Amino acid sequence: MPQSITIATPTDFHLHIRDGEILKTVLPHSANEYGSALIMPNLKPPVTSLALAKKYKMEILQALPVDTTFKPLMSLYFTQNLNGPAVREAYASDTVTAVKLYPAGATTNSDSGVSYYDGIEGTLETMAELGMPLLVHGEVTDQAVDIFDREVRFIEGILEPIRKRVPTLKVVMEHITTKEAVQYVLEANDNLGATITAHHLLLNRNAIFQGGIHPHHYCLPILKRETHREALVNAAVSGNKKFFLGTDSAPHPQGAKESACGCAGIYTAFSSLPLYTEVFEKKNALDKLEGFASFHGADFYGIPRNEGSVTLVKEETIIPDSFTFGEDVVVPFRSGGSVAWKVVG
Repeated sequence: MPQSITIATPTDFHLHIRDGEILKTVLPHSANEYGSALIMPNLKPPVTSLALAKKYKMEILQALPVDTTFKPLMSLYFTQNLNGPAVREAYASDTVTAVKLYPAGATTNSDSGVSYYDGIEGTLETMAELGMPLLVHGEVTDQAVDIFDREVRFIEGILEPIRKRVPTLKVVMEHITTKEAVQYVLEANDNLGATITAHHLLLNRNAIFQGGIHPHHYCLPILKRETHREALVNAAVSGNKKFFLGTDSAPHPQGAKESACGCAGIYTAFSSLPLYTEVFEKKNALDKLEGFASFHGADFYGIPRNEGSVTLVKEETIIPDSFTFGEDVVVPFRSGGSVAWKVVG
């Protein structure tokens, strides 16, 4: 097995970095591993306009470590009021790359998301005309639907009808979690792609209950059965251009995770690229990592691939117990444990 691997500088196509003092803690972790990242817009209040996207981008640039070339790719939050002219203005700028659709109530800070899908077709048609990707958190929010079935129901009841009505719309299914989602992407045309997280590749739903309830393994979409994890791994390492890297790294204060009603989200940014490398190594597919991490996403979005390269070496790296996070701390994935690879340059 190789003891080092060099790949073209990757992009994280799904990243949460929050804002304020919290941003200053987590941003350097991603900037150390990636040349760029698609920044999610679910702040409080959400990033719903070009002006807000520009403001958020400036905050990110000012928080970056000195001499870094990391590039934030911004997204808009799809609300019921988003319209074609606003989308056209945003995409014509050098700031906004995509629009993110959260079903209202589906995940963290999604209360301003879409509650009904009638009436948004005009906006989607404008996006299709522009080639602007729609990013979807693919879960229904009907409380009568079992939490483990919400992705499949979203595909059947919401996503497929949208794609039939606007067939030229470019869509990214974010953080897919099921074998059904993998199959749906494989059978679709080239206008549909999907991101896969490191934690969904490494964990199945048993991890939520290790040693009692493990709040730091709680995320949305929730972890699924082992058969689904295996399907995700096979998709990621297949070399298929429709699947690409998106960490969905989502930091929350420790107190908010370890509470009576804990927040959903796993913080992987400190070690996400080494974690992905573990997965590809285990499947004897290190030769497919570069496509998944560095090429497929940029090509799907129609944006330039990053310049330069990063090198990882086979070296055990201890993951800290926590990081300062505003007035609290954030507990990273595998806190106190280790990862088998390390980014060295």
